[in-house]
Amino acid sequence: MTVLEIRGLRVEFPGRRSTFVAVDGLDLALDPGRILGIVGESGAGKSTVGNAVIGLLAEPGRIAAGEIRLDGERIDTLDEARMRRLRGRRIAMIFQDPLTSLDPLQTIESQLVETIRTHLPLSRAEARRRAVDLLDAVGIPDPAIRIRQYPHQFSGGMRQRAVIALALCANPEMIVADEPTTALDVSIQAQILTLLKDLCARRNVAMMLITHDMGVIADITDHVAVMYRGRLVEYGETAKVLGDPDHPYTRSLISAVPRPDVKVERFPVVDYIEAAGTPTRRIDVATHWLGQARAYGRIDGPLLCVRDLDMRFRTRTSILPSRRRHVDALKKVSFDIFPGETFGLVGESGSGKSTIARVIAGLCRPTGGSVAFAGTELTAPARRREVLAMRRQMQMIFQDPYSSLNARMRVADIVAEPIRFHRLAGSGAEVRRIVDDLLDHVGLGTAAGAKYPHEFSGGQRQRISIARALATRPRFLICDEPTSALDVSIQAQILNLLKDLQDELGLTMLFISHDLAVIRQMCSRIGVMRHGALCEVATADDLFERPQHPYTQDLLRLMPSMTLLSRAGLGEAPDRVETKIGEGLPPPQ
Repeated sequence: MTVLEIRGLRVEFPGRRSTFVAVDGLDLALDPGRILGIVGESGAGKSTVGNAVIGLLAEPGRIAAGEIRLDGERIDTLDEARMRRLRGRRIAMIFQDPLTSLDPLQTIESQLVETIRTHLPLSRAEARRRAVDLLDAVGIPDPAIRIRQYPHQFSGGMRQRAVIALALCANPEMIVADEPTTALDVSIQAQILTLLKDLCARRNVAMMLITHDMGVIADITDHVAVMYRGRLVEYGETAKVLGDPDHPYTRSLISAVPRPDVKVERFPVVDYIEAAGTPTRRIDVATHWLGQARAYGRIDGPLLCVRDLDMRFRTRTSILPSRRRHVDALKKVSFDIFPGETFGLVGESGSGKSTIARVIAGLCRPTGGSVAFAGTELTAPARRREVLAMRRQMQMIFQDPYSSLNARMRVADIVAEPIRFHRLAGSGAEVRRIVDDLLDHVGLGTAAGAKYPHEFSGGQRQRISIARALATRPRFLICDEPTSALDVSIQAQILNLLKDLQDELGLTMLFISHDLAVIRQMCSRIGVMRHGALCEVATADDLFERPQHPYTQDLLRLMPSMTLLSRAGLGEAPDRVETKIGEGLPPPQ
């Protein structure tokens, strides 16, 4: 028996000048207890399919052709009132960001009880008992106590479990899960994936899993559909599609996945996706403006020295010291980063990785310990001018390319801001020349300077962030999860760009990520964080092949399986996958 059947689905978004076709001619089917993975790059139409199924297409989106059937009943023609009764009761959805999909002003209890009583004829007491049982079923400890808390009192993994409990409130026949593990670290991701797989098996629930993570697809799906520019290019059993793909696009997509067991000099790039911009070009470091970063004084020892770093945050204030509460975010953390090196930090959410980055960048003052850059003590309160000069040599690339750029500023002004602040150029014409050159160098082109951030894709926005970081001619970059929000092909472009910049400019980098495969490819040495402490530091090869600490061994064990991807020949991935649009791919819209 088929739970969901999609035939000839076409979704359009009418505009003033033309109509954008987001999904075109899609045919899919989903059986009870099965997990169907939908994979593709940003803009492929994955989330649009999920929104069309559950009736949440954003205006002015519309289903222009085709039909969607649930248990044989056509649902794409239902009016809004009937769709509301079906949504949540028979089809549920797990959204990507649990923090924004939960009401911050209501307790978990009120949100669960409201959903249960909306769809099931239960009293408030019965609904509360069912809510507690659901939290227990999804693995939240002490559910009777936790249910009275607010979303901000839950960790990221616990919030996602609460969202899953919300989706299960009315025993739906099908769940649409849209990127449910994208922002989670490897250990929490493994827990959530195991939970979803067990729920589908025990409750016979069908699931449509939308993701760009090929490791997740390989781990838990039964079938996989590969989409490109709104069309289905390959469909079949997961083992077949990922292990022996037929379509050139699928092969190229798999080739761009970073591997934890095979290190490559460059990530393969999918040739036939629309480029993020013009290709980057190499510079003459002897004469180029950016190349002046190499003129900084030579450092024989480490460029950055972190010694016994402590960071304590107060969680409850009181005039009585005995009633104050603190959390120790960092505990006696010490490490060195040498010139030209990429040092990686990995660990679970809350382990202290980003806190270290903020302390080094001067955004937080530590409770104890010291940070020295090129021999200058950065945590000392005196010598502000000298510290500011050192800060100019250190720049940060943030995780979210959407919120880290000022939406009201043009791109040229965003990139020029640090140049003007540090007075690195004399005239306005010189500033404009430098900005144009930076945008050209990161592959965006000079025309990008006249646009606003919302006019760019996620990968292009991250290139803007990189151009802004390069504007002060730094020699040290702090990369805090720079590719976690990007799909695999755009991630490959950004990581290649960072590698090229490091080679050309002699940059030193601190690379923070929860993606162990990316860390393996980018870093020469790696530190593993847990509960605010550094539990292991080793070279990349030693850490992945001979981990010493039990926690490191657990992290490596929890990584998604790459066995199917290995069969596709990923280990011998070329520098560039040569595939043309004419080889069975739909033309651009």
